[in-house]
Amino acid sequence: MKKVDVVLGLQWGDEGKGKVVDVLTPNYTVVARFQGGPNAGHSLHFGDKSFVLRTVPSGIFRDGSVNIIGNGVVVDPVSLTEELRNIAEQGIPVKEKLFISKKAHIILPTHRMLDAASEAAKGKSKIGSTLKGIGPTYMDKTGRNGLRFGDVLAPNFVDRYNKLKSKHEEMLSQYAGFEYDVTEYEKTWMEGIEYLKGFRFIDSEHEVNEMIKQDVAILAEGAQGSLLDVDFGTYPFVTSSNTVCAGVCTGLGVAPTKIGDVYGIFKAYCTRVGSGPFPTELFDEVGEELRRIGHEFGAVTGRPRRCGWLDLVALKYAVMVDGVTQLIMMKSDVMNDFETIKVATAYKIGGEVVDHFPYEVTDDLEPVYTEFPGWKCDICKVRRYEDFPQEFKNYVEFIEAETGVPVKIISVGPDREETIVR
Repeated sequence: MKKVDVVLGLQWGDEGKGKVVDVLTPNYTVVARFQGGPNAGHSLHFGDKSFVLRTVPSGIFRDGSVNIIGNGVVVDPVSLTEELRNIAEQGIPVKEKLFISKKAHIILPTHRMLDAASEAAKGKSKIGSTLKGIGPTYMDKTGRNGLRFGDVLAPNFVDRYNKLKSKHEEMLSQYAGFEYDVTEYEKTWMEGIEYLKGFRFIDSEHEVNEMIKQDVAILAEGAQGSLLDVDFGTYPFVTSSNTVCAGVCTGLGVAPTKIGDVYGIFKAYCTRVGSGPFPTELFDEVGEELRRIGHEFGAVTGRPRRCGWLDLVALKYAVMVDGVTQLIMMKSDVMNDFETIKVATAYKIGGEVVDHFPYEVTDDLEPVYTEFPGWKCDICKVRRYEDFPQEFKNYVEFIEAETGVPVKIISVGPDREETIVR
């Protein structure tokens, strides 16, 4: 019996999952998203075309693929409708290829307002939310107030919507001076709901488990990164869902025994968007160079990403929590021109050297670096591992030795072809 393979980001998101899923999908019939919302930005590049997918699984462009939005995902009907219409314009039969779990929760226009009001009220201690209503939707889910896609088909759906909306309006009235108007957005939202009614809403846990029984190859696609997990990430600067491998079980309804390979994706360096701790962040020309060469700006928001050296303490922690079986290294080519490359192998906290990821990453934490000579050449044209310069191979093999997991795929550029599978 085939198991569900999983592809996850191991850092703070933006690791390049979209491209990897696109490279892996020929081996899978089904690609399923299991958590997160439209704050994902999975960039796909092929030929002269680029797409940024926010909610739709990255298998949508592959012939014969089935794409599932699982119960663990929160969906904005406006964003999803816009995305699907753009894909349909490319001649992709989206209604045949995309299924939505009846148990996936819906982001309301007032969820977005609650997100904005809450973030504004936090002032300097804000967490860097993308303001897409994702946090408030998950709060309604755990508070047992949420609306799900199955509810859309109920005759009293509009009544249920209005009831939750008025609850939100009451909450919004507590934010002094916060003004909003959802009238226009609400119209587009209702149009989105009507459009999505043309898609198949499924009991995804039944369908996915039936596919497992039938030996169908399934890839679960994570959004964000493991260090943004609500339980295991750098809390409170995290997302609202479980981004680690365990999230697949709750976000698709599959048992832990049904999980197969876990592909863990990381950049050859580190980036982070928004607020929150980042032990290896660079505030010098090297950080600027990484941002410039790596085009480190958010796929959805355009926000400049904070950049720094690879943090092996954090990476080993993510590998452990996720049960990673294969590593995938992205953006190796960004470091082509550096004389020296550093990797954090421990932290100094209050004079003590620790090699584990701490409960809280504090301001007095200092990374302890191991240095490597750079490869100082362009590796973008390399297509076999044997042809990489020795300095690059030393870097890869050091990461393998430290994590205890093989680096199976190396990316040396944004295109599908610029990928070396070992």
